[in-house]
Amino acid sequence: MSDKFFFKGRQTPKPAYGQSGYNTKRQAKIGTEANPLVLSVQTEARMQEVQQMVEQRKLLANITVNSDVAEDILQLEGILNKPTAVTAEAKINRNDPCTCGSGKKYKKCCG
Repeated sequence: MSDKFFFKGRQTPKPAYGQSGYNTKRQAKIGTEANPLVLSVQTEARMQEVQQMVEQRKLLANITVNSDVAEDILQLEGILNKPTAVTAEAKINRNDPCTCGSGKKYKKCCG
């Protein structure tokens, strides 16, 4: 019920749109024009290899060559080695044919 019936004064305001559960401050996707990958390699040859990997994934990256600093392609490796969700096999229903190949229903054979 509304609290306007119980006391005299200001009603409790409704929350603003940004506070009502929608994520309005999400980060930009990495590897796009707004947020390119920042990579550093040590040689020109390695730069060509990394550039090919970036182009295969259709990403954008700023690659710098600096032989004094260790190679840093951590952002690219994070995208390339992204974990996949594990899916379970479909469960056998009682009235499905049995998996052992007998031709009987699962509930009459192995269930």
